[in-house]
Amino acid sequence: MSSTKSIKRDHAKKKNCPLPENEVIASHLENLLAPAIAAQKGYYRQLELRDRILNLPLMVAAVLTLLWRQVPGVTELTRILNREGFLWCEPQKVKQQALSQRFLTFPAILFEKTFKELLPELRKNWLLRSKRPLPDSIQFTLKRFENIWIADGSTLEALFCKLKSLSDVEKGKLAGKIGVIIDLVTHLPIEIWFWTNPKQSDTKWEEDLLKIVKAKTLLLLDRGFYHFAFWQELIDRGIDFITRIKKGASYQVEKVLTNSYDIKDRIITIGSGTSKTPIVRVRLVEIRSGKGWHSYITSVLDLLVLPPYVVADLYRRRWRIEDAFCIVKRLLNLSYLWTGSINGVQLQIWATWLFYAVLVDLGDAVANELEIPFEQISLEMIYRGMYHFSVAYEKGLALDMIKYFADESNRDLGIIKRPQKRKKISYLKPH
Repeated sequence: MSSTKSIKRDHAKKKNCPLPENEVIASHLENLLAPAIAAQKGYYRQLELRDRILNLPLMVAAVLTLLWRQVPGVTELTRILNREGFLWCEPQKVKQQALSQRFLTFPAILFEKTFKELLPELRKNWLLRSKRPLPDSIQFTLKRFENIWIADGSTLEALFCKLKSLSDVEKGKLAGKIGVIIDLVTHLPIEIWFWTNPKQSDTKWEEDLLKIVKAKTLLLLDRGFYHFAFWQELIDRGIDFITRIKKGASYQVEKVLTNSYDIKDRIITIGSGTSKTPIVRVRLVEIRSGKGWHSYITSVLDLLVLPPYVVADLYRRRWRIEDAFCIVKRLLNLSYLWTGSINGVQLQIWATWLFYAVLVDLGDAVANELEIPFEQISLEMIYRGMYHFSVAYEKGLALDMIKYFADESNRDLGIIKRPQKRKKISYLKPH
C-alpha cells in the first residue's frame, strides 16, 4: 500500500513564474511609497548604514516586488534585479547570497517607520473619497465616537524548515504572535505589535493598547480581552467597548431597558469585587437569532447612543480583522516565512502589512469609483486581478487600473463580492 506525503498547503513552496512588471502599477506604488521612504533618510544615517546598492529604496522595492508580482523566492528576485530591475530600481548586478543576507540583517525598524509614515497619507486619500457609502450602523456610531477600532491578536505559523536559514531551528516552532488594531471605518491598520512568544495572552498587551487608544473611541474586542480590571480602566479613560459575554457568566441585573420577544437589553454588574476582578457596570444586549440568542457586553449604557441592533451589527463587523489576518497570512504569504532571524521575521511582518495597507487603499478607490460600500469589494480578487490588468495594458485595452477594475465588462473578475441575503432591520427600531 503506497503512502502519501503530508503537505501543508500554506507552506507549499511556490512554483509559479513571477508576474511581468507593469508601469502603471509600478508608478502607483512609487507615488505612494516614495515620500515615506525619503522621510527615513535621516534615521537611515543615524543607524550608520552605508548608502550602498542594497539600501532602503531597493529593499522596499524588492519586498513589494516579491508580494505583488508573486515572485517565488529570493533566487528568482535576484535574477529579475540583475536583468531588468523592478519598480523604481534600475538593473543591478547583485549576488543571490548578498540579497539573502540582506533580508536577514536589514533593520526591520526602517520598514516599520516607512509603514507608519505611509498610513497618514492613506487616511488622507480615504477622506478625499466621498462617493462610497458607509454602513448605516457605522454612520450612526460616528455621531458620538471619533474612532471605531478593532483589536485582536494572531499567532504566526510554524517556521518552515526547508529554508536554509531555518535548518537549526526546532521543527514546529511557531514564529511568534502579532497584535493588530484595524480601523473599522477606513479598514486601514492603526498599530501592529510583534512578540516572540507565540503563546502570549491578549491580556498581556493591554498596556500597549492603552497607550494608543484615546477617549471617544469605541473598541470591538473578542473574548481574549475578557478582563474586568481592563474594562474598568477603559471606562475610566472615556474609552468604550463591545465584546461577547462568556457562557455561564455570573452577573446581577440592575435595570431592564428592553424585554421583548427578540431583544433583551439590561444594565448589569459583573465581577467579584477583588482587585483583579472589580465589579464593573456594563450593559448586556441579547438579540434573538433563530432559536438561539447572541449576547454582547458594552460599556455604553445609553441605548440611544448605541441601540441594540447597532451593537449587534458593529460586533458582526469585528470579523473585518479576521479577514485582514486571512489576507496577510494566506494571500500575501505571511504564513511562509522568508528567514529564521527575529529581525527577518519582523521585516516580513512590516512589509506585508505595508502592502496590505496599499491594497486597502486601492480597494477603497475602486469602491469609490463604483459608489458602493468598501465591504462589497474583494481585496483578494483585486490582488489577483492585477495580472489581468497587466495583460489588458500590454494590449492597449486599459490605461487606468481603478477604472479597469470598476468597468462593468470586467465583472467576471469577481471584484464585487456576490451579495448575501440579509434581513433588513431598523437600527432605531422601537421595542
